[in-house]
Amino acid sequence: MKIVVTGGAGFIGSHVVDAYIARGHEVAVIDDFSTGSRAHLNHRATLYALDILDPSLPKLLSEISPDVLSHHAAQMDLRRSVADPLHDARINILGLIHLLEGCKDLGLKKVIFASSGGAVYGEQEAFPATEDRPTRPSSPYGVSKLTGEHYLGYYQKAFGIPYIALRYSNVYGPRQSTAGEAGVVAIFIHQLLQGKTPTINGDGKQTRDYIYIGDVVEANLRALETSYTGALNIGTGCETDVLTIFHQLRDKAGSRVKAIHGPPKMGEQRRSCLDTSRAEEVLKWSPRTSLSAGLEETVAYYRQVQA
Repeated sequence: MKIVVTGGAGFIGSHVVDAYIARGHEVAVIDDFSTGSRAHLNHRATLYALDILDPSLPKLLSEISPDVLSHHAAQMDLRRSVADPLHDARINILGLIHLLEGCKDLGLKKVIFASSGGAVYGEQEAFPATEDRPTRPSSPYGVSKLTGEHYLGYYQKAFGIPYIALRYSNVYGPRQSTAGEAGVVAIFIHQLLQGKTPTINGDGKQTRDYIYIGDVVEANLRALETSYTGALNIGTGCETDVLTIFHQLRDKAGSRVKAIHGPPKMGEQRRSCLDTSRAEEVLKWSPRTSLSAGLEETVAYYRQVQA
């Protein structure tokens, strides 16, 4: 198949590109490198260095005429979305609409959308959350991701474009940025290996559902093969608090550094955990990487990168 991957030089997108190419698909990457890295780009992919809001995008999509759109380009910083919701909406909502408008008459067979299980549910009432639980995002980022799902539903009904919204939990692993606010695992590892003092926001008892990048990639591969339309949780069903993550990483990094605590961040929910039963049924998929093994792999990667 011919697949367009937006954000294909980013953390998750670049791993997905590698997997698609390894399966023999023809992949075009659209990335403006605002957060992605050329070092992560697969040399067998065709690169178009372009913003997804660029006026030339519809013409480019028409020339490529993809079978599948895998949309990973996004403003993904929850805290920036709180500080600048217009910027978040411009990229995550208008950017998606621009892509769908460019693809709606091209005979697109499927859209695979990187959504956020951690953000669209907001403060959960049940743990783990199923796809049928109420969606009450507590941040503009969560609102924009959920709005994207609604637009995909509209384009499916109006133009017959099937879609899968993969609601990722907290993805971690090699290639994740160690800068900014995204990816506490990568940030902690970088700081521990550098002998710096990590800051834990709040009391550190807030929980997340941490899933290894390899399991997320496998879900994206299987999403190509299903006729299912709608949202699917992609997580582990296990809650882990930030303090536990820090202590495990400190042990694996061989560090004795102690963390300090800062104030809690606005827009962050207290607990997050996803039920993946539907993905297991629809995709015949389940996470296979334990948290300990995934963290071990990730520490080894950054140890090599920083050597």
